[in-house]
Amino acid sequence: MKKIKITVVRKARYDDLIEKYENPIEHACDIEEGRVYITEGWQKPEGFCDSAWESVSPFVMALAHGGENFYDGWMKNPKSAMISCNDGFRPVSFLIEVCE
Repeated sequence: MKKIKITVVRKARYDDLIEKYENPIEHACDIEEGRVYITEGWQKPEGFCDSAWESVSPFVMALAHGGENFYDGWMKNPKSAMISCNDGFRPVSFLIEVCE
């Protein structure tokens, strides 16, 4: 099984949506842009957000098992994917790549 590199590429925040729809919370996402996680196959890396893992794990699993070329040429690198977490208030975009 292949190791997979997950890089935090961008973190957005939509304050207008937060103000309009979200109940106040004490702790939100603490992932920082530029952080890199390395998986051992498809296992969730230490410290990786559970909710974000639900979004990226199918792609991590596919790449770890040799999958590539998602959606018929969507990515320039066929052994990669750009996936965002499912937080509509603070979406985080992750670049997922096979470690060669």
